[in-house]
Amino acid sequence: MSDINKNHWDTVYETKNPDEVSWTQEKPQTSLDLIRSAGLGKDARIIDIGGGDSNLVDFLLDEGYKNITILDISAKALEKAKAKLESKAEKVKWIVSDITEFKPEENYDIWHDRAAFHFLTSPEQVSKYVDIAEKNIKGFLIIGTFSKNGPKKCSGLEIRQYDSDSLSEVFEPAFGRIKCLTEDHTTPFGTLQNFVFCSFKKN
Repeated sequence: MSDINKNHWDTVYETKNPDEVSWTQEKPQTSLDLIRSAGLGKDARIIDIGGGDSNLVDFLLDEGYKNITILDISAKALEKAKAKLESKAEKVKWIVSDITEFKPEENYDIWHDRAAFHFLTSPEQVSKYVDIAEKNIKGFLIIGTFSKNGPKKCSGLEIRQYDSDSLSEVFEPAFGRIKCLTEDHTTPFGTLQNFVFCSFKKN
């Protein structure tokens, strides 16, 4: 399963530009707002799960965050991200891994995931993710998925939709919910995708 997914995402990132994939955001405002709302200093250890070549890392570096890790199943995605950041890429830790097989070497103050978790469609995958998150987050979990009003597929793959209650149930009782919100993401080709974002604190 992992190799199939890895090949899929390597092909996507190798053949498509940011304006050709639906998840691209010019500025990931909601993610930035939720990260800031944690109220942690610039030394906070932040990991972005499925970060690909998103712009979040650019903004975090510009705001002075010093301990950023980007994890993605696709090496091609991370190559593009490094090329875009140029010399600033040296300030970031880059990890190529399927999230369900990730073996962290440190704990994280902020764990951010926009649009990776919803690709885990089996109970076993979800359980592995939650187990890794519980063991390696010591602060905040910020997660964004397609909502019940969002797409049922992405990039040709099945996804799992959530609302604020079902997303919270997955991570309780290890994490306490702080807030949830929904937002419409406008894709580069002008369509709307409804997301639910929730932030949690480790209990």
